[in-house]
Amino acid sequence: MSIFNHRTLVIHPDFGDLKDFMLSLPQRFARGEGVIIHDKRNQLRRMSYGGRDYVVKSFARPNIVNRFVYGVVRPSKAKRSYDHALMFLKIGVGTPQPVGYMNIRRGLLFDRSYFVTLASDCPYRYEDLFHRRFDCEDDVLRAVGRVTAVLHEHGYAHKDYGRANILFGQTPDGIKLDIVDLNRLYIGRPLDMQAGCKNLERLPATPPMHRIIAEEYARARGFDAGECYRLMVAFRSTQPGKEEQEIEALKHYKEEV
Repeated sequence: MSIFNHRTLVIHPDFGDLKDFMLSLPQRFARGEGVIIHDKRNQLRRMSYGGRDYVVKSFARPNIVNRFVYGVVRPSKAKRSYDHALMFLKIGVGTPQPVGYMNIRRGLLFDRSYFVTLASDCPYRYEDLFHRRFDCEDDVLRAVGRVTAVLHEHGYAHKDYGRANILFGQTPDGIKLDIVDLNRLYIGRPLDMQAGCKNLERLPATPPMHRIIAEEYARARGFDAGECYRLMVAFRSTQPGKEEQEIEALKHYKEEV
């Protein structure tokens, strides 16, 4: 392929037979293939190929300035997503198995990128805790506290750690979590207590939910549980007021069941 229409393709060693599938992604999206999972600026589709299910994220074309930046200087969002997923798996934090990514550049200008994973076997998202009853709810919250502690101890902080980016499921061995949407990640020194609790500010929770998360997080990191709880509640209170409606809905829901 010429310099004017260049593709960079990276495939995990375990999925070398998916080269044709990866290269065909622009055409598959153009045909509307697969089932749409998310459709805003970026689009996620669930696709089947060779008897397996995959989730493909198509990142939108950046503005003209960022097309040059991503074409020459910065790694693409797809590459960052792939690299970060491998980092998570290396430290034992769940995320859908990364398959590979593809960048498309036209001349020096970045055009589009695609990131592919296996489909997660976690059937629920954290936000589902607000819409139905789960007997394992407390276990899910404890798992969130533990997994977040592992990330922070390793110097990682998800920059969009919200309701839709934590998937969970119940297995014979306990709660499984998959963290998704990994392209924006802080990487540096381990987070202190204040920074760690602030990282949870986008995650909706009632005071009892915050208490469970805080206790597990503090236990894993050797922090004071009461102070973690205070910080989590304080940071959460600074978020937009629309979250209050959801908390109120959850309170009424649990009073009825």
